Amino acid sequence: MLSITPTEIPQKDLHQYLLGCVAPRPIAFASTIDENGNPNIAPYSFFNAYSSNPPILVFSSNRRGIDNMTKDTLKNVETTGEVVINMVSHSIVRQMAVASISFPSNVDEFAKSGLTPIKSELVKPFRIKESPAQLECKVKQIISLGDQGGAGNLIICEVVKMHIDENVLDAEKKIDPQKIDLMGRMGRAFYVRASGKNVQPFFQNVMEITIGFDQLPESIRTSEILTGNNLGQLAGLVALPSAEAVQELKDDEEMQSILKSENAKETLHMFAKTILDETDNRMFAAEVLMLADSI
Repeated sequence: MLSITPTEIPQKDLHQYLLGCVAPRPIAFASTIDENGNPNIAPYSFFNAYSSNPPILVFSSNRRGIDNMTKDTLKNVETTGEVVINMVSHSIVRQMAVASISFPSNVDEFAKSGLTPIKSELVKPFRIKESPAQLECKVKQIISLGDQGGAGNLIICEVVKMHIDENVLDAEKKIDPQKIDLMGRMGRAFYVRASGKNVQPFFQNVMEITIGFDQLPESIRTSEILTGNNLGQLAGLVALPSAEAVQELKDDEEMQSILKSENAKETLHMFAKTILDETDNRMFAAEVLMLADSI
């Protein structure tokens, strides 16, 4: 493996290794105003939600590695204590990229990017009309992490009002990931689109105590067919199948046919993998594997 000591490589290279590893990251499209009421918008990918009670968002406005300068956003939140965090959907990602350019302070990024400013309800900075979700925030604290190029300034914000486009909601008024179609930031110039086949539900009840990897039979743990993800699915079961359930499966006509085949164990493991990959029916897959274990 490539081993890196942060103090022994150039900061610009360390920056890209970090961004390549810690990814994808959500994007905070931050809208602020200066003391004269001039608007500014800029995207930040050092960003996430850290609490829901109170609702807290944190993003970092880093010093530039080239000239150690800070962005207008940092100065504006220090001055006004307010910011709107707008989420970035695929439909505005190119306009967001234009707003990331280091224009002079007197330049209106709304005009440059073609995005539309609309009034907020509880804070002075404008919201971005085209954003599918706009979060009005009060700045609670700003923490400087250093005074050199690349050092972050953590801007801790409390959400005081949320605006969500009803077009991205499902029938239960929940946000549909396919409809909101958010973008994430990777390393270098790479982005990821969080929609389509890459958005998958992985349900695991975290309130129930499960069997864990160590309680799986050795024949299952050492399977050359099952993947680590497959084993993780099985480890998430609350209990292994009962002997009665395995016996009932053994009496199934299809299973009897497989048991009579030359490579019965391998076939059963492949069948169980298909079940896990395609349906996530973990108990049925476990029954099949336990049947294989009994051969």
